[in-house]
Amino acid sequence: MHPVTETNFGAAHEHDARPWGSFTVLDDADDHKVKRLVVLPGRRLSYQRHERRAEHWFVVSGSGLVTLDGEATEVAPGQAVDIAVGTAHRVENTGDADLVFIEVQHGEYFGEDDIERLEDDFGRA
Repeated sequence: MHPVTETNFGAAHEHDARPWGSFTVLDDADDHKVKRLVVLPGRRLSYQRHERRAEHWFVVSGSGLVTLDGEATEVAPGQAVDIAVGTAHRVENTGDADLVFIEVQHGEYFGEDDIERLEDDFGRA
């Protein structure tokens, strides 16, 4: 039996490079979206919140620091973080290797324009 690859499904997954690393959309439905995020060493996502979705992060590899409403917590492989709608959040890679995590979004809308950036290392609004 052959391993399952992107081409077995007939369509490539959406992939987007960002200043902090990249993400790949693994699943996109009306009631959820699933992404694989890779955060480069020393980089972090913007401090942000969403009005229309909650998120669940599961750390696959690497180490990092997650900030929720100003409170920072270290994360490692196998740990998960729940982010309620409206909660300010960010993840930072504090290790020497890529920080990889799976993000499950749940709510009514999953567009990138539902990001309210409160602080950003790369000057994005």
